[in-house]
Amino acid sequence: MSSQMELSDQLTAYGAIFTMAVLPIWIGAHLSLQQRGAETMSSEDAWKFPFIGSGVLFGLYMLFKMFSKEYINLLLTGYFLIFGVLAVTATLKPLFVPIFSSKEQAKKYSWQPFWKSNEPFELELTKADIVAFVAATGVGIWYVMTKHWISNNILGLSFSVQGVAMLALGSYKVGAILLGGLFFYDIFWVFGTDVMVTVAKSFDAPIKLLFPKQLMASTLEFSMLGLGDIVIPGVFIALLLRFDVHRCKGKKAVSKLYFYTCYISYFAGLVTTIAVMHIFKAAQPALLYLVPACLGSSFLLAIVRGEVKQLLDYTEEESKDSKDSKTKEKSG
Repeated sequence: MSSQMELSDQLTAYGAIFTMAVLPIWIGAHLSLQQRGAETMSSEDAWKFPFIGSGVLFGLYMLFKMFSKEYINLLLTGYFLIFGVLAVTATLKPLFVPIFSSKEQAKKYSWQPFWKSNEPFELELTKADIVAFVAATGVGIWYVMTKHWISNNILGLSFSVQGVAMLALGSYKVGAILLGGLFFYDIFWVFGTDVMVTVAKSFDAPIKLLFPKQLMASTLEFSMLGLGDIVIPGVFIALLLRFDVHRCKGKKAVSKLYFYTCYISYFAGLVTTIAVMHIFKAAQPALLYLVPACLGSSFLLAIVRGEVKQLLDYTEEESKDSKDSKTKEKSG
């Protein structure tokens, strides 16, 4: 009986982790359709990213080895909490917008800091923004006071949604370079050293999703998933959704074939990660399974459909001529 209960608890925990992983990707990818025009990553940024990430990761490892974890986590928690509250505000705002009048005009606020003499900071706020910010601040206070896993997950899910929605790879090639680099990055730092696991266990900030292995236990142990294993593949999946919209331009309906194929493949890769981790009772580099799932499924689909060139040529960066013409229109 106890073994059945233990299996049921494990399945519940894994099911919750799967749900919390795929849900922000779905929401963030569709929100990204409204975020067009944001700065995109270049191929140079993509291949540098694993090296910069390695430097940051090893730096954190050394900090945790040399100084007290409490003080390091205090600083890091404060840093992530500021951005966490902003992420929760942005995520909750659409829920409050219908409550207020659609005719409401955003109020503009201007602030001139003493260290910046050129341009003042300008901010536009609606009542929905204010209510969402108050609610988000409440979540932030709850997290600081209790470090409860639910408050951690609200912050983490908001980070994931906004990260997927706002980060733009710019092209499939850039996405392939980034995922390929992080594939080797994850394998090296998990299998080659104890750095990744040590930092993950020491880092007490909302950078991972948690769910209790046994909800009714007196001392909770958690299944966890890092936000990077959601946001990095999620940004790539969002790119494929925008590619679907691009290739269906002029048609009555959008066929989300590349999005669904990669989305389902991501889920399969995540299931494989958890299964291997459960069987071998050891930490696994999730990107070892997620990167081949996402890159392989999307490229194979392009081969089958004869759309490899169209996929590789797809770019979200504005051409120089387009930028120049827009500049001339504004100046005119």
